[in-house]
Amino acid sequence: MTEYIYPLIGLLNEMSPYLLFGFLIAGILHEFVPRKIYSTKLAGKGIGSVIWAALFGIPLPLCSCGVIPTAASLRKAGASKGATVSFLISTPQTGVDSILATASLIGIPFAIMRPLVAFVTAIAGGCITNRLSDDSGDETANREQQEKRKSFWQKCIGTLHYGFIEMIQDIGKWIVFGLVIAAIITIAVPDNFFTIFNGYPLLNMILILLLSIPMYLCATGSIPIAAALMLKGLSPGAALVLLMAGPATNMATILVINKVLGRKTLIIYLLTIVAGAMGFGLIIDYLLPAEWFTGAIHSHTAACCSHTGAAWWQTASSILFTILLAVALILKYRKKEHCCECCTPKRRFRIKGMMCNHCKANVENSLSKIKGVSEVHVNLSEGVAYVEGEGYDTDEIIGAVRSLGYEYIEEL
Repeated sequence: MTEYIYPLIGLLNEMSPYLLFGFLIAGILHEFVPRKIYSTKLAGKGIGSVIWAALFGIPLPLCSCGVIPTAASLRKAGASKGATVSFLISTPQTGVDSILATASLIGIPFAIMRPLVAFVTAIAGGCITNRLSDDSGDETANREQQEKRKSFWQKCIGTLHYGFIEMIQDIGKWIVFGLVIAAIITIAVPDNFFTIFNGYPLLNMILILLLSIPMYLCATGSIPIAAALMLKGLSPGAALVLLMAGPATNMATILVINKVLGRKTLIIYLLTIVAGAMGFGLIIDYLLPAEWFTGAIHSHTAACCSHTGAAWWQTASSILFTILLAVALILKYRKKEHCCECCTPKRRFRIKGMMCNHCKANVENSLSKIKGVSEVHVNLSEGVAYVEGEGYDTDEIIGAVRSLGYEYIEEL
């Protein structure tokens, strides 16, 4: 058992300082960047809205499930279909937390390539969508959505809560999953296992695509898996395919995009991600020096897999991250019990597909704007929306939820 624990601790020590800093930056972006900027910059079918969508999406730490309702809200607020696709492509592939963690574990060249690939593929997908799809816009778009005004100190508190509670609740388990899988690969997979595919780079990438597209991988959780596979002989280009295609696609995302934006847009979305990931992967394997992408990973091998102690600040960061993860999960569990015992809502609606706090926030914001609704609370663990008020139309509740991309809703 210890042979698996040491690589796990080593990987955590390498990533945790950068994860914590990334969570802090994510909280700052969430609290201090006004939401209306997103909708006003993303309107129109020109390339400008597509570029803005890519630029907005790259630093945001949204996973492939959380980005769906966010993108649907932007669409409803007036974003063009091309800008929406651009946002859908760029956002789950990267984030400030994953970029920093990438630099810490597999090197700066990979940390540069990830946002670059996300930016290029997002613009390509958005422009193709605008050219090939009809987009009459949403006549009912509410472009002047109001936000609650907060004081500076309220925003500071919100920054810490979002970064170190909500984000860790959303992706903490996936980071742990990635670290565990990486530790298993490090020990269980024979050295140089993937070198047998070195003469067939396209086959190598296709195999990675077949594994990564249907799976749920977050942008940060995929990093230790890619690092472990590279140590077993996976080419840097194929590792990039895993890092880009894995976080941007899974079966739930595919089904929702097909429903919200249509089959043609879904095909453009998938082909753009696959072509971008494989195209840049081939550039890395054939045109760029291999040592740019393999030097850092091999230099970290000894630190991750040795039994020697890490720097004090790495150990402290790992301990802090572990404590924050435990606190976040405890709070999530206690929220469930609180809602079950204390809340006495008039009506309950079960919603299938909510997976993170961004899903929760989007549903609550959407339902609270319906006439007659006085209060909305979503219990993420139960997948239930508790709606209080008088005189509201149930069909409006169902329509609002489905407009965010959720397939299934029923009143309990």
